[in-house]
Amino acid sequence: MITLIYCYDAYCGWCYGFSEVIRKINSEYKNKLEFEVLSGGMILPEEPVSIGATAKYIEESYKRVEEITGIKFGEDYLWHIEHPGASDWFPNSEKPAIALCVFKDYFPDQQVSFAADLQYALHFEGRDLTDDEAYRLLLEKYNIPDEEFYEKLQDKEYKERTHYEFALCKQLKVSGFPAVFLQLSESKFYMVAQGYTDYETLKERMVNVLQENGL
Repeated sequence: MITLIYCYDAYCGWCYGFSEVIRKINSEYKNKLEFEVLSGGMILPEEPVSIGATAKYIEESYKRVEEITGIKFGEDYLWHIEHPGASDWFPNSEKPAIALCVFKDYFPDQQVSFAADLQYALHFEGRDLTDDEAYRLLLEKYNIPDEEFYEKLQDKEYKERTHYEFALCKQLKVSGFPAVFLQLSESKFYMVAQGYTDYETLKERMVNVLQENGL
């Protein structure tokens, strides 16, 4: 089975803007391709760093993401960007990436959906993804047992899996998110998106790769 690999980060605004595109591709190709979402580990500070460090950049760039992708950032998220001095946010990509690894054990065929939900929780609802409570509503949505999920969220095995995903993204030479690959065999990868790509362009590139390979 051919695999579509989607390299993303829960904190990436452009990935948030891309979420509807990848959902649409997922819906269209779910019976033809395997889908694998890999977290890239975009923000992994050695010491906690406040949202204030990136707030100015985000304040300037989020409007461009909205303009190009049509997505909307929520007021509760933007409050932290506009009032960084009063915000208690210290962004870190690790916990949402571990949450995705845990989720894959329950519903491997819904990875794309869960990744998009994580991004919506952050960028629209303004939930702090470093806080365990941010995931509770999603557990209800997917009917995942709370206690079991939170145990796994602290489990060393899932942390190791998560860091393996970060390493895979580096191996694939991903230098920015989102990135999408088609994996046709163990050693044959085609990059079909690097950075935000609209649906028509992405689909056309995928079709071309599949046709070129007689698939």
